[in-house]
Amino acid sequence: MRAQPAMSEERRLAAQLVAYGGSRTGSMREHAHPGRTSHTRHKTCRTRPHGPPGTLPRRVERKSTTREPIIQEPEPFEPEATRRNADVTESSRANRGWWDRNADDYQVEHGTFLGDDRFVWGPEGLDEVEAELLGPPEDLKDKVILEIGSGAAQCSRWLAAQGAHPVALDLSHRQLQHALRIDGGAVPLVEADAGALPFADGSFDLACSAYGALPFVADPVRVLRDVHRVLRPGGRFVFSVTHPIRWAFPDEPGPEGLSVAASYFDRTPYVEQDDEGRAVYVEHHRTVGDRVRDIVAGGFRLVDLVEPQWPVWNTQEWGGWSPLRGNLIPGTAIFVCERS
Repeated sequence: MRAQPAMSEERRLAAQLVAYGGSRTGSMREHAHPGRTSHTRHKTCRTRPHGPPGTLPRRVERKSTTREPIIQEPEPFEPEATRRNADVTESSRANRGWWDRNADDYQVEHGTFLGDDRFVWGPEGLDEVEAELLGPPEDLKDKVILEIGSGAAQCSRWLAAQGAHPVALDLSHRQLQHALRIDGGAVPLVEADAGALPFADGSFDLACSAYGALPFVADPVRVLRDVHRVLRPGGRFVFSVTHPIRWAFPDEPGPEGLSVAASYFDRTPYVEQDDEGRAVYVEHHRTVGDRVRDIVAGGFRLVDLVEPQWPVWNTQEWGGWSPLRGNLIPGTAIFVCERS
């Protein structure tokens, strides 16, 4: 008999979420997405798993509730951009706070592109309905699937529409409030760190993460090992991140974004910090080789590496992503892994 996800814990955590529009004492910030803003190297746009900053066109119009007016307190300060080390605890704390503070703006800006139930892997607009990286849609029926870094659970909602049983996990309380706002709790939600998954061993058939968690954690192997633990033998984990080569280029959509401005091999984290030197946003860089070694160290076998080409239909710029750059260098890397 199949072991089910630790639903009692899942429901306990989900029950802690305040109904949309409520308050939460001490909320902080979590994941961010492609792009870095730096006084010395990058002008950045942070994005989330399913839809980096900027407005991307949608191939199929879907009604979305994510663009309803939202009141959000402005950032109280302008952070300083720097490059320095940031450990597991500092990275998690900083990114949780960032996403809690910026989730409202993110959903307003990207709600139309994300829709309420679309599964898009990155700013190029590659959709899971076309890519089938988790498998043919008909094969997802009755599968128990974990989405890591779910944001407002748009991908999980698409999975549920295929007959799967998704669980949406995110570090950001505010992002999960948006998930509740959209579907009233139809998809199970869990607020937890990707490196400490609150599920029993072998709870899931599949796992996925569209620009969630992995670019923002100091110890990706720890995350991969925990995903490996909660997957059943042969389970697939598919995750997308900003393509590592982008680290070397300025985050500019025009010609200025086509010249190398930094070392691809410099793994020093990008950090935004407050006046007292406390990190308020952290992004970690891994080379392609690093990612492959991390996957193997996590107990997975890499079965495919997808680098989506910028499609003809997508004529919009989105932060550092654009038709110009997208037709010359990759912007997203999608790693398809299977549990050994």
